[in-house]
Amino acid sequence: MIASRTPIHREAVASHYDELDHFYRDVWGDHVHHGLWVRGDETREEAVLQLADLVAARAGVTAGMRVCDIGCGYGATARLLAARGAEVTGITISPAQFAVASSSAAHNNPRFVCGDWLQNDFAAESFDAAIAIESSEHMPELSAFFQQAALVLKPGARLVVCAWLSADQPTRNAIKWLLEPICREGRMPQLATSGEYQSLAAAAGFRMERFEDITRGVRRTWSAIVRRLLVKFVTAPRFLRFLFTPHAQNRIFALTILRVWMAYRIGAMRYGVFTLVKR
Repeated sequence: MIASRTPIHREAVASHYDELDHFYRDVWGDHVHHGLWVRGDETREEAVLQLADLVAARAGVTAGMRVCDIGCGYGATARLLAARGAEVTGITISPAQFAVASSSAAHNNPRFVCGDWLQNDFAAESFDAAIAIESSEHMPELSAFFQQAALVLKPGARLVVCAWLSADQPTRNAIKWLLEPICREGRMPQLATSGEYQSLAAAAGFRMERFEDITRGVRRTWSAIVRRLLVKFVTAPRFLRFLFTPHAQNRIFALTILRVWMAYRIGAMRYGVFTLVKR
């Protein structure tokens, strides 16, 4: 497991998303996650919806189900599931994301909570399914992430996790120049391998139903983001000003984007979708 050389606490994760709120919303949009290119000619907007659709299908979401969106961001996927009739609760640690998500909620569905997943007060066995799209990487203890999911899910319920992963055997240079800085700068305590995810999930009481390595389908996200970012630097002066603001603690993330792009290109990073069932 690749770990940040400096401790990453929950406050740092919240600060990352709060300080970069305008950056994420302008460059990423409402869906703050990878896109999935199936045909290859999709727009990025179509691609991010395809990833959300894949997650919904793997979780088996149907009308009337109670679903938890762990690390819900701005609530875009939660709203998609709610529109299909599910009763959705989203949780985010970022007050900025919570404010945006809450402002878009209709008739209390989805319902959003601003809080720490590892210290949530959801009732035991209260959800029929749960999803976590690129949020498990931010958890200080990956084992606790799975333990909390096992606590709030009913027996037989599915947990679908989309995760940034380390390759099984990255080179020493890839760790030094790409993976460890990605963890530290992206406020992720660790990047685990697919095998480590599966072991921790099993220890928490989950059965692996399916694992899909969809790296090839998602890695175009980063070339698209690099292009958008360069356009923003030219057309929106506040982006450049932010890069040169000394007190901006997360401005280094502009470099992190390039590191992630390179890590995918050389195979040091992977992207996986885990479909797990609570025993």
